[in-house]
Amino acid sequence: MKTMTIPDNELETSQVIQVFDYHNTQEISKQQIVLNKNTFSFLIEGTKEVHFDNSSLSVDNSEFLLMKSGHCLMTEKLSENQHYRSILLFFSNESLLNFIQKNQIKTTKVARHQSIFAFKHDEFIQNFIKSLIDISKFSGNVKSKLIELKFEEIMLYLSEKYGTDFLISLLVGSEDSIQKFTSTIESNALNKLTLKELAFLCNMSISTFKREFKKHYSESPIKWFLNKRLEYASYLMKQKHKSPSEVYFEIGYENLSSFIQAYKTKYGITPKQHQVE
Repeated sequence: MKTMTIPDNELETSQVIQVFDYHNTQEISKQQIVLNKNTFSFLIEGTKEVHFDNSSLSVDNSEFLLMKSGHCLMTEKLSENQHYRSILLFFSNESLLNFIQKNQIKTTKVARHQSIFAFKHDEFIQNFIKSLIDISKFSGNVKSKLIELKFEEIMLYLSEKYGTDFLISLLVGSEDSIQKFTSTIESNALNKLTLKELAFLCNMSISTFKREFKKHYSESPIKWFLNKRLEYASYLMKQKHKSPSEVYFEIGYENLSSFIQAYKTKYGITPKQHQVE
């Protein structure tokens, strides 16, 4: 699958803040995306699922997303009307820094940096989205100035309602390269991503990814992820009282017999025997 870079040449890339009314009539699954700018995605129709290095979220049109620039995997599913639509608001780190400085926001440390945030729609947000749709139809200097005002408006509103930790996460690099690599692996241990997809999130080739994985975890990615998923299956059956037939697909197996064989290889007993111990 070809990697997409967003925003691309369809937009006026000289602008530091941009709005785009995005429509789609074909579902996409785990599309590799390089976000050149931080992005608001105000979902109007359909559902969206996004995987970043350290976090994943799935939303419908009752929520909207704020995503940090970088690599991600994006899935878009159509509405009942076979349509997907979202209003995208792109902004640079320069715009974000200017906002923080203008409003004298203290850049204190946050407990955990995230690459993606979800916020609930409310009446204010609904009106905000309508105004963005109107502005997206404009052109030239008027459009540019209005978008800048709308960007400051949404940032002030979210900061007042949710605090400023999300601003700091967007602006500050949260981890060194080793921490980012291990965080990506462990945050996605149960997300059924392929090695190619994980390597993309780490901004690595597959060969480099495998080499780094072996260095940090002393075993192959396939074996490590298999063990993590089987451990999670054990937890679901023993602590959540789920049956093997309920568990196998959830942890990434296509059929029950393959799951039972893998489980027996790891634990020496079948899943049902493990449940009654």
